[in-house]
Amino acid sequence: MTRLWSAGRLTYLALAVTALMSIFPIYWMFVVASRTSDAMGQVPPPLTPGGNLGANIARLFTNTDAYFLTGLVNSAIVAGTVTVSVVFFSTLAGFAFAKLRFRGRNALLLVIVATMMVPTQLGVIPLYLLMTKLNWNDRLPAVIVPALVTGFGVFMMRQYAGQAVSTELIEAARMDGCNTARIYWNVVLPALRPAAAVLGLLTFMTTWNDFLWPYAVLNDPENPTVQLSLRALSDGYYQDMSQVFTGTAIATLPLLLVFVAFGRQIIGGIMEGAVKA
Repeated sequence: MTRLWSAGRLTYLALAVTALMSIFPIYWMFVVASRTSDAMGQVPPPLTPGGNLGANIARLFTNTDAYFLTGLVNSAIVAGTVTVSVVFFSTLAGFAFAKLRFRGRNALLLVIVATMMVPTQLGVIPLYLLMTKLNWNDRLPAVIVPALVTGFGVFMMRQYAGQAVSTELIEAARMDGCNTARIYWNVVLPALRPAAAVLGLLTFMTTWNDFLWPYAVLNDPENPTVQLSLRALSDGYYQDMSQVFTGTAIATLPLLLVFVAFGRQIIGGIMEGAVKA
């Protein structure tokens, strides 16, 4: 049994090669971001950082075609608001579907699961018409409001709450005089924290990287998200690849920071699930 679960040299070699293949594109992106555009055509390609990172960042933020700083701020507002909303409403609804008894519970859950089967592209035109009637085009609420709740988040929290939250603990809290809102805040939400961290990370990454819907409703070039700013950098006959890679590197940093911040919670949630299993 010990030999079955022990890792050999080939295992470590495979893991090292896999990690190198995963990390190298990100590393090379930062390498090109610190050099001139000529680095793209060099053979062999450069593998060490250059000395033009500061100049590339300065040119990026002064580029009047991309409005990159505005895109970063808008994406931070959109991704932050959507993440907080999705985590809050998903944990609240997941607790209700898992532990509360009310008429039509299973039917409502089935409807929520059914929404996950509808491709996102099918809802673009109806949502765009709705945003037009609300006069929200070219405004951030058009990007934020449709994403405030997701069926995936509700279903994920419902499945996790069914195992992580003890019914006896909820009944004990009710006997102590806690209402439903206090039970959710003081009992359920702490128990759902590992899964909520994973959901928050996935939601932030998805919203930060979203391109299709912001591209449809944000037509003002002076009010983009970061993905639209990156698109503006790559438009035109001549593409300054050093600016494109610099913008991509800067746009990747918030995702790395969020992953580092929530990494401990994610690992804790995986370990907790493994122990329960």
